[in-house]
Amino acid sequence: MNEERELTIGSKYIVYSVGSSKEVMQTSGTFVGYSYLSKEEGGICIKMDESHGSKKGMIRIIPMEAIIAIDIVEEKKVEKKEEEKHYFR
Repeated sequence: MNEERELTIGSKYIVYSVGSSKEVMQTSGTFVGYSYLSKEEGGICIKMDESHGSKKGMIRIIPMEAIIAIDIVEEKKVEKKEEEKHYFR
């Protein structure tokens, strides 16, 4: 399996990232875009699912350097011509 992968809007992922006190934080939900956290730092935006209880529907921004691993739960295919990135400000 040598095909290139990229996060696609509408796909469902489980993101493992470094939380406080070096704990591994797990975020489950739908990828909705990218965000700038500063001029030099970016993150991915995940709309949290029902596994997050009362936080369902909230968007969590996960800094790129905090990401340890990403599980692909359900991948939404995107046409090749779509190269547009979605950023939150």
